[in-house]
Formats: sequence, structure tokens, C-alpha cells
Amino acid sequence: MSWKKAFLPIAVLASFALSGAAQAQVKVMIPANPGGGWDGTGRQAMQAMADAGIYTGGVNFSNVGGAGGTIGLAQFQNSAAGEKDALAVFGAITVGAISMNKSPVDLSKFRPVARLTAEYDVIAVKADSPYKTLKDFVAALKKDPGATAVGGGSAGGVDQITLARLAQEAGVKVTDLNYIPQASGAETVTSIVNGTFAAGISGVSEFAQFADQGRIRILGITSPERQKGIDAPTFKEAGYNVEVANWRGFLGAPDMPEDNYKMWVENFKKLSESDAWKKVLQTQGWQDYYMGGDEFGKFIADETTRISGILKDAGLVK
Repeated sequence: MSWKKAFLPIAVLASFALSGAAQAQVKVMIPANPGGGWDGTGRQAMQAMADAGIYTGGVNFSNVGGAGGTIGLAQFQNSAAGEKDALAVFGAITVGAISMNKSPVDLSKFRPVARLTAEYDVIAVKADSPYKTLKDFVAALKKDPGATAVGGGSAGGVDQITLARLAQEAGVKVTDLNYIPQASGAETVTSIVNGTFAAGISGVSEFAQFADQGRIRILGITSPERQKGIDAPTFKEAGYNVEVANWRGFLGAPDMPEDNYKMWVENFKKLSESDAWKKVLQTQGWQDYYMGGDEFGKFIADETTRISGILKDAGLVK
């Protein structure tokens, strides 16, 4: 299957070429459809890198969505091996999706470049829902989990883990939950508003705008403390010991030459320190979660063990 091409606007590519003609064009695989969190992370990171003068060469984006990023990453793993300048966006969702989908993707084969952001999950209901608090929703979940449909991201992803952890805290059998994966936060909101879902779970950046419009009401957030701009308690504050961060970052191609790998690790380190990137974080409401190189590689290995363990404990993976 060929990559579906999606390019930066011509004006942006032109500015890259004029300011850094000597730099090679980098390929960036985004294993998700346009418009979501990974897409935004990939495109805005590379734009901020250009704005900061760190990397001003051309950028060729490819979007291949599906199965929590495992379809696109599998293609990238097979086709980009050994390439000098080939990167892929991924995150916590990928780790769970690999286990859930029994994917051939092996994260240990990639070069760990940089973890950039963290975003916390929120759970929301429609504006006129009878569930006024997180405890109200949990009471309904306990009474009849099968009839309390909840929408969210990919199977095995952060959103499903959030619901599974909430159920465990509330004494609800995880295998009884009615969790329905969606392609995007916008689709989840539509199903919340029309009554298909009793609630939905997604990242702050995907739900906040709809809450501001009065279409949905946020009941809780999985952060360690309340977040500015979100009029809702943390899960812990509501009485449920659940803290979940949806982190996102970049991988280098398997067998990327060492010199190129070191260059990209350094480029992203500079990005994390740049004013251009700090502006993006503020605008998007993302948390700075930078970690680079080998340290990030160890983090990925630890997360693989941790998330796989949660999914097994919840009975979602055997």
C-alpha cells in the first residue's frame, strides 16, 4: 500500500527551500488521518522547527491512519529502514494498540528521537445530560455498564485505558464495559450530542472547544491537578485514583545512520527550548514533556511493559 501524500502549503515549503536549500528533505510519517492530535503534533513541530531556524529543509508528510497508528508505522518500519532523514510521529496510543492488534510493529527497532508533549484525557457528556458529576456517571456505569456506551479513540489506546482504570476504581468489571472506538474526537462529540453515547473520552485539545461552545460538559480530567481553562475536577479529586497522560513524540527510521540520528535528536532538543515551540504548546494547551535520545528509548520500553500490563489486568489483552 502506498503512502497517502499530504504536503505542507506551497508557501511554507518555499520558505523552507529558500532558507535551507542545502538541507535534505525529511519524510514525516503521521500514522493517523489529518486533523487529529498526532497530525497536529507532527506538522506544528516541524513548522516551529522552521520558524526557529533549526531545520529549514523541505518536509514531506504522509498520513496513513488506522488501528492506533500500527498500520502506518508498520509501513514505515518496512519501507523507511536505513533512510537518513525519515521520521514518524507516535505516542502512548501506539503502545496499547500494538498489543491489542497483535501488530508486527516493534518499537525497539526504531531510533528514539524525542518525546515532546503530554495531553490529559477528559470525560464529557452532552450539555443537558442527567450526569452532573463524575460520580453521577460512575453510578450509571455501575448500574448497567453495557447500556452506558462510551466513545473514545483507538482500541487499546489511552482513552480506553482511562475508562478501564475508572471502572477498576469503581468496582466495575472491565470486560462488561461498552467502549466504542472512534476515528476522531469530533466524531465522538457528535455521538455524545445525538445521544448515541452516554459519554466520551478524549484529549483536552479535542474536547475543550466543544465544551466552550456549550455542546458538551466535561466531568473530569486525568491530570494530577486542575488545569487552567477546564471547569472540572481531576479524577483523583472526584475520588478515583486515575492519572493518565497521552504523550506524543517522534521516532527515527530503523537503522537510521548514527550521524543523522544524532542530528535529529539535537534538532528536537533545540526545538523544545525554542520560543516558537513554547508558543505552540501554549496555543494548543499541550504540556511540555520533552525527553530525548536513549533516555526516551528506555521510557518507551518501560511504557510498553506498563501499558501492556494494564491491558492484561483489565482483560483486554490475553
